[in-house]
Amino acid sequence: MYLADRSAPAGAKTAPGGGPVRAPAVASTVLALGTVSLITDVSSEMVTAVLPLYLVAGLGLSPLGFGALDGVYNGVSALVQLTGGHLADRVRNHKLIAGIGYGLSALCKPLLLLAHSLGPVGVVLALERTGKGLRTAPRDALISLSTPAGLQGRAFGVHRAMDTTGALLGPLAAFFILNMAVGGYDAVFGVSACIAVLGVVVLMLFVPSGAGLGPDPLGAVEPDGAKAAGAKAAGVNLREAAALLRLPRLRALALCAGLLGLTTVSDAFLYLLLQDRTGIREQWFPLLPLGTAAVFLLLAVPAGALADRIGRRTVFLAGHALLLAGYGLLLWAPHWPALPYLVLVLHGLFYAATDGVLPAAVGATVPARLRATGLAVVGTGQALARFACSLAFGAAWTVWGAGPALAAAAAGLCCCAAVAGFVLRPSAPESGPDLAPDPAAGPGPAPEPASDPARLPRGTR
Repeated sequence: MYLADRSAPAGAKTAPGGGPVRAPAVASTVLALGTVSLITDVSSEMVTAVLPLYLVAGLGLSPLGFGALDGVYNGVSALVQLTGGHLADRVRNHKLIAGIGYGLSALCKPLLLLAHSLGPVGVVLALERTGKGLRTAPRDALISLSTPAGLQGRAFGVHRAMDTTGALLGPLAAFFILNMAVGGYDAVFGVSACIAVLGVVVLMLFVPSGAGLGPDPLGAVEPDGAKAAGAKAAGVNLREAAALLRLPRLRALALCAGLLGLTTVSDAFLYLLLQDRTGIREQWFPLLPLGTAAVFLLLAVPAGALADRIGRRTVFLAGHALLLAGYGLLLWAPHWPALPYLVLVLHGLFYAATDGVLPAAVGATVPARLRATGLAVVGTGQALARFACSLAFGAAWTVWGAGPALAAAAAGLCCCAAVAGFVLRPSAPESGPDLAPDPAAGPGPAPEPASDPARLPRGTR
């Protein structure tokens, strides 16, 4: 599966001397969406940082009840991704659907000020996760459609780095508000609501309504080679969306993302394992996610650029190998003082090498008019697989203990990575950027032209 090409995109404009015009590395639409995500993540992570304590200590919810609630509303977010992706492609307005999602999440923040019992809080959280699910696929489609195929890894890396900046600032803001403001949790929820509204305003003002739907803003053809007139065609229907699964290259990505998600232990469990293994004191525990986020922030852009250069398959699988190394350290490493830092660095490297690389690969696979739907299919499958892994890992920890449960997850990850490497292998020796259409794609969305350098046959480079 050829996930990146190191040559200039076919059809790109040329300079007077005959060489290609050097396009900006990141489109303005990507930067605007990154700013929206940064602001929104500050708002969301402020709430996320205090929510467990608020529900358990403030409202008296048991840890088991909180775990069930957390699982339900994260599952809602994953399933709604499909709806958001299909609606964006159907109405041909990705910004509108993303804006509805951001707006719904922003509306839920002040509602937390009015919810003081488990039932209303559960409803508000479910609505907030619905907003997140609605916006994810249209937002990623806007990034993909605004960027030439050979630069998509870098573009998603920039967006994820800006998003992670918000994830770093949110808990810090909540910490300072709780310690300085009168009103405690209500002060956090109120400030979070104001910041969320700011994110919606930035989206409305600075993200073009037709981003990704007209001629490529960077002077190159669209990643899938579609003409502007074709991109403006009528919205897709459910039959066309379902036909995406007939594309062997998209099925391969969805299968591998799901398999690897089934053996990816959730962040919360990994931090609990790290504390159990190293004896980290409780007051330092809230800083563990910041360690992962800091590494992710620093390396998301370099990892995306590397994926564009050497191939997204290689970087994506290397990210899971780094996660496996982190599991190994937790299982067998001696009690080094540096062990927590090494595990957090490997965890951050895993996210840098996978979180933006996967949607970049999907974007190079799916036609422009079905881009959001394709991203939603893969994203939903991966999210549900990780949710299933969390349930299975929690049960295994309860029955077997932490060590055997992690050993089983590591063995499963090793096997699934081997399967993914086989499924995503190149189907034929590389012969240049011109690749013949895949005859097995079947009916449905038209395959990309042979001149598209980002075309994915059956495997991945």
